Amino acid sequence: MNASTEEQPSSSLDTLKWGVAILLLAGAVVGNYVYGDQSVLIRAVSVVAAVVVAGIVAGQTEKGRNAINFAKEARTETRKVVWPTRQEAVQTTGIVLVATLIMSLVMWGLDSILFELVGFVTGLKV
Repeated sequence: MNASTEEQPSSSLDTLKWGVAILLLAGAVVGNYVYGDQSVLIRAVSVVAAVVVAGIVAGQTEKGRNAINFAKEARTETRKVVWPTRQEAVQTTGIVLVATLIMSLVMWGLDSILFELVGFVTGLKV
């Protein structure tokens, strides 16, 4: 088999970690519902803590590490972007607004001409 087409099965430990993460998230939802009469602050802190722990557990899997590496690389690439100055942004916005206005007037004119043409051909006027 070719190395590029061969899939590596996920380890049973990764499957167990994903199961724990899902159980933690499900527990947060169920716990928030069951303890609905408790303080909102306590429930919110508990849910946030459960989500953080579930994220940490999921981050220990192969797919989790890949996702974390992807996020780091995306952040690095975002820093490389050359953002426009305020003047460039304002000028570009103005150009887009003027072009939109011109095109809307052209479309309105064509619609009016076609409306009159169809009315003339069919003999129906509104």
